[in-house]
Amino acid sequence: MPRRPTFCGSADHGLSRRHFLGATAAVAGSAFADMTRLDALAGESAAKELKSKQKRVILLWLAGGASQLETWDPKPGAPTGGPFRSIQTDVAGLRISELMPEMAKRMKTTCVIRGLNTKNGDHGGGAKLMMHGRRDEAGIKYPDLGAVLAREMGRVESKVPDYVAFYTQTEGRIAGDSGFLGARYAPMELTAGNTPAFIKKVDGISELDHQQRADLRDLLSKQFAAGRTSPTLSSHNEAYQRVRGIMASDQLFDVTKEPQKVRDKYGPTQLGEQALIARRLVEAGVPFVRVARAWWDSHGQNFETHQEMVPELDRVMATLIDDLNERGLGDDVMVVTLAEFGRTPAINASLGRDHFASAWSMTMSGGGIKGGTFWGKTDANGNKVIDQEVNPATLFATIYKALGINPHKNYYVGSRPIPLVDEHAEPIAEVLG
Repeated sequence: MPRRPTFCGSADHGLSRRHFLGATAAVAGSAFADMTRLDALAGESAAKELKSKQKRVILLWLAGGASQLETWDPKPGAPTGGPFRSIQTDVAGLRISELMPEMAKRMKTTCVIRGLNTKNGDHGGGAKLMMHGRRDEAGIKYPDLGAVLAREMGRVESKVPDYVAFYTQTEGRIAGDSGFLGARYAPMELTAGNTPAFIKKVDGISELDHQQRADLRDLLSKQFAAGRTSPTLSSHNEAYQRVRGIMASDQLFDVTKEPQKVRDKYGPTQLGEQALIARRLVEAGVPFVRVARAWWDSHGQNFETHQEMVPELDRVMATLIDDLNERGLGDDVMVVTLAEFGRTPAINASLGRDHFASAWSMTMSGGGIKGGTFWGKTDANGNKVIDQEVNPATLFATIYKALGINPHKNYYVGSRPIPLVDEHAEPIAEVLG
C-alpha cells in the first residue's frame, strides 16, 4: 500500500529505520543447522500439553496511533464525534464504532480499557513507553514486553523462537529490545516480508555438508567457550541453538499450509496474513508475536483513513479471536491491540486528528482476561479521563497478572533489583478472569 500523506513533523516519519533482524536473526545469517522437523509440530499429545500449560500473547500494534473515537470510544453527536455512529455490542452498556460490526458481536471475549493516560505524544517516546511499560532510567536498558514474556514464558526445550516481531513498513517502526535480558531474548524481526531471512539452507550444499558445518561450528564454539563464563557468549550460543530450530520451522511462516477457507477469513491483506502466521506460531509454542499495521497517523483525512483501515482491523481481529477459540487456545492466548497513543478529540483544519496521549483506548482478549468488561471513562467530548484512569505501569501489571506472572517480581542487574513494574502499580482486578 502506498504511503499515506500526513502532516506530522515527527522525525520518525522523516527517516526509514535501518533493517533490523534482531540478535536471533543476525546469528541465523551464519548458522548451519540440521533440518529435523520440530517436535512442537509433530505430535498431537504435545500440542494438547502446550495448550493447557503455556500462556502466549499476540500483540496487534497499530503504529502511528489509531483513533479511539473511530474504534473503542465513539462520541456520536458531540462536536468531536465525527461522522460515524456507535453500535450496540453483545455486552450491555458497551457501544463501539459502527466501523467494527464483527467485533461488536464478540465483545463478550474482550476487555476495553478506555482510560489510558500515558502523557507522551511523541511517536518514538510513546512507542517505547508502550512497548516497555516504563520510561527510561539512567544506566538501565529495560527490556520490552516481548522480551519479558519470552523470558517468563519461553521453554528451555523449545526450538521455536521466543519472540517474533513482524514489521515490514517504515512508519513508526520501533525495533524490539531485550535490554538487560540479553540476546537470548531478543526478537526475531521480519522487516522485509513474512518469512525470516536466511532461514533456508543455501542451494548447492548437501545435507551431509550442511550437518558437517553445523558440527564444526559447535566444536569451535565449545573450544572457545572452555574456561570462559561470559553471559554474552552464553546468550549468543543459546540464540544460535534456537536458530537451528527456526531453520527447521520455515513451514510455520507459510500460510499456504492453511486451508483456503481459513486464509479467506483472515483476508488477503498483509495484516491478515501476518495475524494468521502469528496464530500458527503461538500454536507451535512461540510465547510472544507482534504484528504491526502502520499508517494510522491521520493528521489529515482522519475519517477517510479510518473508514478504510478500521474494517480491516475489525475483520482480522474477529477472525483471530474465533480461530484461537475454535482451536482451544482462547483461554491461553491473549490478543492485545495497542498503539503509542490515540488521536485528539479536536478535529484540525485538515479534517484530521493529531497525537493524543491523555485519554485513549486499547483492548485485551483471552489469556486470563475477563471478557465483556470495560474499564475507564472519558468525558462527553473525549478530552480527559473522568473515572478509572490507567497508566502504563498499571496496564503492564494487569497483563502480567493475567498471564500468571507476578508483576512485583524483581530482576537483577548485578546486585541491583529491577521490578517488572513500578512498585506502586497494581493490576486491575476487575478485568482479570
